[in-house]
Amino acid sequence: MTKHDFTLFLFFSAVASATFSDEQEFCESESCNEREFDKSHFYSNVKYCGEIPLTLSHKLIDALPLDEAEGNFIRVVKGCVFSESQPTPLKEPLTLTAVSQDVLRNILDLNESVVQNEEFVGCVSGGKLFPGSIPLAHRYGGHQFGYWAGQLGDGRAHLLGEYTNRKGERWELQLKGSGKTPYSRSGDGRAVIRSSVREFLCSEAMHFLGLPTSRALRCIYILVVSEEPVRRDPFYNGNVIKERGAVVLRLAKSWFRIGSLEILTRTGELDVLRTLLDFVIKKHFKSIATNDPDKYVVFFSRVVNETAHLIAHWMSVGFAHGVCNTDNFSLLSITIDYGPFGFMESYDPNFVPNTSDDEGRYSIGAQANVGLFNLQKLLEALKPLLTSDQLSQSQQILREYPQIYHQRFHELFKAKLGFLGNEEKDSYVIAFLLKLMEDTGADFTMTFRQLSEVTLSQLQKGSIAPSVWALSDLSSHEYFRDWVQLYVQRLLSVESDSDAARQHRMQGINPRYVLRNWMAESAIRKAEKNDFSEVALLQKTLMEPFMNQDEAERAGYASKPPSWAQQLRVSCSS
Repeated sequence: MTKHDFTLFLFFSAVASATFSDEQEFCESESCNEREFDKSHFYSNVKYCGEIPLTLSHKLIDALPLDEAEGNFIRVVKGCVFSESQPTPLKEPLTLTAVSQDVLRNILDLNESVVQNEEFVGCVSGGKLFPGSIPLAHRYGGHQFGYWAGQLGDGRAHLLGEYTNRKGERWELQLKGSGKTPYSRSGDGRAVIRSSVREFLCSEAMHFLGLPTSRALRCIYILVVSEEPVRRDPFYNGNVIKERGAVVLRLAKSWFRIGSLEILTRTGELDVLRTLLDFVIKKHFKSIATNDPDKYVVFFSRVVNETAHLIAHWMSVGFAHGVCNTDNFSLLSITIDYGPFGFMESYDPNFVPNTSDDEGRYSIGAQANVGLFNLQKLLEALKPLLTSDQLSQSQQILREYPQIYHQRFHELFKAKLGFLGNEEKDSYVIAFLLKLMEDTGADFTMTFRQLSEVTLSQLQKGSIAPSVWALSDLSSHEYFRDWVQLYVQRLLSVESDSDAARQHRMQGINPRYVLRNWMAESAIRKAEKNDFSEVALLQKTLMEPFMNQDEAERAGYASKPPSWAQQLRVSCSS
């Protein structure tokens, strides 16, 4: 270890120690402040990294009740929010295959060379622990496909702790695929390359698309793969195959979800419910006064508003989550738990990316309604803590959700079309276009992108080259010319605007590249053969989705999807 690295280690240790002392304010019980944790008591057989200048705190243990039982044996858990759980290391050799250098530098305060450090690879794969880490598995429940599923929890994830970086940002570090926990049920606690590559790449894609718009709400991933065999039945048809194991290190401001509260209400643990809710509000909703008697109503209003905005953002880029269960909906309204997601290609409101979703419950066009269902379940979880007046207020807030969603949807699609100001017919022009796209099967992403790349003169003259393939498909509709006339009239109604300015605005909003399933599948097939070149290319491409990139163009990422893409299927199996 160099002298420079040693200096970094001392610096970060000092920062983390100061942070830990500040976290005591979150304790809600007298006994909380008296807790002392001997790390060797927890994990006598797990080594702690001594060379990595990144120290974690465990404020969650200080503030929230912990499972009295120890060990990873499967059990029904009561009276707590977390269980201590030791990661199970992947079998060596291990390869760190993908990481955001920007994340290392600007979020984890680490030098890029750390990826060559064996201890770092051990820490991000579950074989070793960062200083200060006490791994936890979160207990939660949830409604899955509309039905209460009971206790779920982190069945293959371990929350390592929280890191406070030099900018004062706090990030929770979690491993996924790191082995069994008390919540694993019949699972093996592992993840495979196939699902881990998809999750890593989609996290990058969503951030650089601006979903959510604030970087502080980003989920970030580091990917490590192993030669360890993992058996999966990808399509639940009895065809079990052997795949390779992988672990992702995920970063987010918080991993609490609607199901975190649901399980406590369902089991009648109202004291724990209140403790957890107060903690979430105090830590993540700082504008809400902790002594406000209506703080739970204000909290609910915030979640309703932000959830509506999040789903409208999903729709604006053609993103279908695939499994919108309440255990996959964040209380902070960030996109988490990427599984059988999909970016819609041909515009179809009934697009379902998940082959496990036989009834189409989570189709892209149903996501707003599913959001409403999930918020109803959140209100049910809060109900025991509300007075009758507060419940009435909350129900009224929930009734306003459709309006909030539609208003944000309208704003986003107006921007996608380059509109300035407001006109009465804007909604009609948007709906008209979407209907033409549905009828012709025009590509969602490239229709909007190519509208930003052609001039109004070209549109009016109908001079659309075959290479402008999405608009060419759209122009086959008998009413296309009628829509163009309405569209051009609307744009020309703003005299101070110019066509060049419109194109510039639209190209900054409408991506040229999204993570299409065929692109992810191409990278996965290579990765399973130890070729991670396309994972790297996709990561690079998705970091600048609004910019034309030569390598991406040569790879066909903005071209018509290949014919074999239509046969692709993704499921909940991961």
